[in-house]
Order: sequence, then C-alpha cells, then structure tokens
Amino acid sequence: MRYIIRILVVMLVFFQFGCNSPKELFNQRDLEGWQIYGTEKWYVENDLLVAESGSDEEYGYLATTDNYKNFELELEFLQEQNGNSGVFFRSHIEGTKITGWQVEVAPPGHDTGGIYESYGRDWLIKPDSSKDEVLKFGEWNKMKIRVVGDSVTTWLNGVQMVELKDDKIGMATGKIALQIHSGGGIKVYWRNIEIKKIPE
Repeated sequence: MRYIIRILVVMLVFFQFGCNSPKELFNQRDLEGWQIYGTEKWYVENDLLVAESGSDEEYGYLATTDNYKNFELELEFLQEQNGNSGVFFRSHIEGTKITGWQVEVAPPGHDTGGIYESYGRDWLIKPDSSKDEVLKFGEWNKMKIRVVGDSVTTWLNGVQMVELKDDKIGMATGKIALQIHSGGGIKVYWRNIEIKKIPE
C-alpha cells in the first residue's frame, strides 16, 4: 500500500511540474502557433523572429493562436532603427484593431516596461524615469511579464519596472501579441519566447 501511495505522489509531482514547465512559443523555424494581422512584415531569419515595417507603414500584430490568462512570459528583444513595439496580453484583435493591454517596448525615453490599455484608458502606469537607463537600445534585452488575476508585474533586464493591480485586467483573457507601431522605419528582433502557465 505504501509503495502504491509513493508512486501516486511521484506521479502527481511529475504532473504538476510538467504542467508548469515553460513552453516555447517560437520554434526558431517558422510562425507556427502565431497569426499575422495587418500588412507589416513578420518572418524568421537566422533563428530569430523579425518584425519590420512594410510599405503601408501601419500598425501590425503577430498574435498567438491560443488564449492565455495567468502566466509568466519571458522573451528577448533587440531594437534596430526606431524599435517602437510592444507585447500585448489578454488581447483581442479584429483586423488591426486590438483591445487589451500592452507592455511597452520603445526607444529610450518612451516608457519601456510600462502598461498601456489599447482602445481604453491609455496609459495605466509608467516606469519611474530613473529606470530608463535599464533599456539597452541596439542590444539584446530580456523582458519578463507576470500576469495573475488582476495583478501585472514587468521586469526588464532583471529590474522590476512596474507593478499594477486592476479589476478590468482581472476579468479578461485573450491572446499574446507582438506589435509593430505605425509610422514606418521599425525593425525589432525577438528570440527565446517562453511562457509558463500559472494555475489559478
């Protein structure tokens, strides 16, 4: 009997560990698991995911086909040229109209790591201006986004940027999406995009 109980405990621990292990959202080969919205360019080059402005110079999005509610997302980005982009969570997209919340990815002085509500209340929280130096423009940066219930916390290169509690966010679920801002001249590289679901 004790032997059976031990086996069941081991199986339970293994199951929980497996469910909470990180999942690669980008396979370094193609855009499997993602969907393009708009006419801007999304492609894979040298094992990297590339976001680049197209001839229309409009907003563009690359969104997961799956929805996510509670999770910890880690990714790396390198901004070339303008580099105005972002990471949306619990979002919904129709054409190039996206509703939801964006963790900003932008050039220096433009609040990378802050949280913006699209087609809603605009900026909800910005990092303290002293944290602007955390961004390494033109180099690889590591971002972590933790979303659990009504709480969102962001980190950039190991530094906590903002922490927010919001009832509206707490009621939502939806896709994760990368953005190309309108205006043209934007190019951003992405890699090591991993998500870990967090049980409610």
